[in-house]
Amino acid sequence: MTLIIKSIKAEIVNLGLTKPYSIAYKTVDSVANVIVKIESESGLIGYGAANPSSYVVGEENEDVIKQLTEDNLSVFIGRDLIKFYELIGDVQSRFTSVGARIALEIAFHDLFTCHLGIPLVDFYGRKISSLPTSVTIGIMDIDETLVEADQYAADGFKNLKVKLGKSVDEDIERIHKLKEHISDNMVVRIDANQGWSVGDTVKFYNETSNLKIELIEQPLKQEAVDDMRGLPDGLKAIVAADESLRSPEDALNLAQKPIASGIYNIKLMKCAGLTKAKDIAVIAEIAGIDLMWGCNDESVISITAALHIAFSCPNTKYIDLDGSLDLKTDVVKGGFILQDGLMSIGDKPGLGLTEM
Repeated sequence: MTLIIKSIKAEIVNLGLTKPYSIAYKTVDSVANVIVKIESESGLIGYGAANPSSYVVGEENEDVIKQLTEDNLSVFIGRDLIKFYELIGDVQSRFTSVGARIALEIAFHDLFTCHLGIPLVDFYGRKISSLPTSVTIGIMDIDETLVEADQYAADGFKNLKVKLGKSVDEDIERIHKLKEHISDNMVVRIDANQGWSVGDTVKFYNETSNLKIELIEQPLKQEAVDDMRGLPDGLKAIVAADESLRSPEDALNLAQKPIASGIYNIKLMKCAGLTKAKDIAVIAEIAGIDLMWGCNDESVISITAALHIAFSCPNTKYIDLDGSLDLKTDVVKGGFILQDGLMSIGDKPGLGLTEM
């Protein structure tokens, strides 16, 4: 049976944001995504999305859409998606944009597994049925932090990720106040977004060691891998490499002994493909490194794709896939299931999406 590609369309869509937030190096008050839609001659549709970070991978949505032109996409029209991996190889070889690669790969995966009649996660082999996602509290003062934590707790979330990285002394005080305020069954992760020095990182770890912080995401600059290797073993075990991990090659480097971090934070918007994400996951599994799956501000499309790939990896221990929760609108509905902070996947084919 053939699955001939009839059309591919790509556009930038403004999805809005219900509330602005701040991290160590910027304030975000609006969100747009590149949306890809592939249709087969049989009427099946596959969706893809991208929102890369210029700070991490050096490109904006405008750079992505410049590559996803009708002329560049015409190479796929009339081809049979049954030759799935051949098409995925062409995506990786013909496009240099990280965002273009990931948006196309997601759309091809969605369309292909819709055709197979199975969820994407089952194509790779489902290993996990559900996990709690963390929800993010941006950089704000202590009183605002406590109010937002209460709001998330009321919504059923039990995992908080707090953005830090401007002043380590203020960060320590803020986390102590937060832990005093919230329930003992609330888990706290923190993300310094490259905002600390080695000394800051060790100081934070030592002065919060009694608080049971679950993990510390990318405290040092992305190029400071040797400094990461030199951190104390107990600290390094709970450090999640984020901006330092953009490719399978980075994963191999970080895994060289002494390892640079005990956790890899995989983001589709960094690694330029679901297949590249799987490569990173396999390297981590061999090296005994746990996986966290993160995101930018993204459509339900790519958030759901990340969840499917995450649940196909046995070493996935953490998910931070809240990137669509504060969007004002989206182009699709469906995808993942979220209940009391717990994310799971249903049994609909592909990504389980329907157009809004």
